[in-house]
Amino acid sequence: MTRIGVVTFPGTLDDRDALRAVHLAGAEGVALWHGDADLHGVDAVVLPGGFSYGDYLRAGAISRFAPVMDRVVDAARGGMPVLGICNGFQILCESHLLPGSMIKNAHRTFMCRDQPLRVENVATPWTSVFAQDQVIRVPLKNQDGQFVADEETLAELEGSGRIVFRYVEGATHGPAGFEANPNGSRHDIAGITNERGNVVGLMPHPEHAVEAGFGPDEPGRGTRTGTDGLGLFTSVIGALVA
Repeated sequence: MTRIGVVTFPGTLDDRDALRAVHLAGAEGVALWHGDADLHGVDAVVLPGGFSYGDYLRAGAISRFAPVMDRVVDAARGGMPVLGICNGFQILCESHLLPGSMIKNAHRTFMCRDQPLRVENVATPWTSVFAQDQVIRVPLKNQDGQFVADEETLAELEGSGRIVFRYVEGATHGPAGFEANPNGSRHDIAGITNERGNVVGLMPHPEHAVEAGFGPDEPGRGTRTGTDGLGLFTSVIGALVA
């Protein structure tokens, strides 16, 4: 059975949710600790959301130096699939596995809402079950969710197809006036990948949209029926067993 590790740092909030998502997708979830010296034979790694080390200095800045991250960085550079969600995305940027940086939301406040995203790269291990340009809906909750990078980096991300998820208008998925870009991220970027395609970071939370009754509201399907986030986890299982 595919083994997917989920790392817990001090201040992590969504590790149990990520482990449940892994289980519902059909893999074995392996709890990894920030102080671990190895990855215990996992096939992929998830860095979940939360406020690791209280977001002191910068979100993800201290977690980058946790012992387990040395192993994660080495594994990612060797081709292992790695997914960073919210705070995990911030940690991937701080670890230089992904370019750019995450700063405070443009409106300077914490936000929480169901968020439509367009899937723009289906060639990664984490997105292969989606259709190109498919719009999915997953929860978004963050305070430091504004993705920024210099113009050269942004041009490279655009030109090489490394933007994986982009914020889109929510008129067909929510109330009128639901702005596309919730936090001021450059180019409406919600998630990106590395050059090799095995490392993906995104700000919204797919692990909170994996089980009917607990996910986002889906117009036409009912309250809390959204399970679009499960696709990221079934994608990586398929990629690993292919």
